[in-house]
Amino acid sequence: MKAKAKKPKKIKMKTKKTFAKRSKISGSGKLIVQHNYVSHFAANKSHKQKIHLAKSTTAHDTDYKRDKQLLQG
Repeated sequence: MKAKAKKPKKIKMKTKKTFAKRSKISGSGKLIVQHNYVSHFAANKSHKQKIHLAKSTTAHDTDYKRDKQLLQG
């Protein structure tokens, strides 16, 4: 009798928790993230710019594939 060859175990990718805490999936499946360039050098930014940066936005289409991989765990 021949011994059965064992299949290699499929390794799951873990969710990147730091990214998961900073983003979420909307009801339509889009990725919602916060704007960059908010935390410091605020004195150089206009009031309008700071108001718009405070709101969340959807992730850009070019980042979508990579971002979904980070959350796939």
